Amino acid sequence: MINIYRLIIILPLFMLGCVPNVIDEKEIIQEINSLDMTIFSKSGDKIYSITSPNSSYDNIELKFELKKPIINILNGEETKYIISSEESTLSDNNKLLKLQGNVKLKTLKKDDEILNADNFIWNIENTNYLLEGNIRFENQNIILNSGRAILGSDNIIEFFSPVKYIIKDENNENKYEINSENAFYNLKNESVSFEAKDKRVKSTIYF
Repeated sequence: MINIYRLIIILPLFMLGCVPNVIDEKEIIQEINSLDMTIFSKSGDKIYSITSPNSSYDNIELKFELKKPIINILNGEETKYIISSEESTLSDNNKLLKLQGNVKLKTLKKDDEILNADNFIWNIENTNYLLEGNIRFENQNIILNSGRAILGSDNIIEFFSPVKYIIKDENNENKYEINSENAFYNLKNESVSFEAKDKRVKSTIYF
């Protein structure tokens, strides 16, 4: 049975729950089955939680390696975003979270609102989330594609140039497709804005 008290001493900022598993503390890599972990701030607020059916902890680098993780980014007791991927690493005393492979971020506002990317990077001391590689945001109205994007605490996704966007019609079919420079999608009011580098050309579409 995992010695939970020893794990808390080593990593005081999270709580760890798992199924029975034998760990040799002298081993560099410790295997953990059915990881269920919640990360807290210094003030005791919940920041995010992670579940993974198969993971390991490196005692030298003080880093978690997670397979098929599901991350719930929290706002108090409420879940703000749900993120899944093929694998993930958690390092820097649980402050740096990186997800790789088929990253999928969902909001709880709408079931059909999904943000996909190859990579997701979050330093919890920074309120922004960085997404890189084959980024695709889609809902019932629009599809936005780019190679890099940032999701801010203000619920605005900034897509960096070049950006391709597709507007859908009432039959959920592609109506028209346009390429642009930076684009901004507001998750709250469901609007998308396009802005040129010189900021002299700007347009906003509301759905």
